[in-house]
Amino acid sequence: MMLNCLLTGVGGQGTVLLSRLIAAAALDQGLDVRGSETIGMAQRGGSVVSHIRMGQGIFSPLIPPGKAGIIIAFEIAEALRVLPFLAPQGRMLVLDKVQPPAGANGAPYDAKAMLDYLDKNTADLTVLKEKDLLDRSGSTRVINVAVLGAALAKNFFPFTAEDVRKVLARQIPPAYLEMNIKALEIGGERGR
Repeated sequence: MMLNCLLTGVGGQGTVLLSRLIAAAALDQGLDVRGSETIGMAQRGGSVVSHIRMGQGIFSPLIPPGKAGIIIAFEIAEALRVLPFLAPQGRMLVLDKVQPPAGANGAPYDAKAMLDYLDKNTADLTVLKEKDLLDRSGSTRVINVAVLGAALAKNFFPFTAEDVRKVLARQIPPAYLEMNIKALEIGGERGR
């Protein structure tokens, strides 16, 4: 078994932290894990992409185009940008956030048209409402963990929400642990 997961967003959305949580949960299950992150433009609101490969006998950290079984995107345009990585029967979970890239001077784009395109070109698309997650969790700082909760509820990964709670307890500072566990639960409710 090998599972390729690609995470994408823009700087500040927690893409890198989420990749580390997923990798830690997979390692706890005895899986080999390889990963790579592209974070150079993150400080300027640019693209952030994390590749995570889980399974047995994995040697390369990068996911080839057309081989990602899972894509989790924290922004609609970023989801479109990485669509060529999605496997034909791959699953995509997208946050309905619209955040034009830094330097775009607020140039609008048609989020509905992009979501329609994703819907027509993916075998399994789930769209999460950012406002709903934010209203329920109370902080943008934990939206990434809420999205993970939704992915877990949809059985995207070979581990459970309880497995991730254990990882959170080890990796999140105590002052933020409760809000992250709550976000994981909120996402789980939204993913069902």
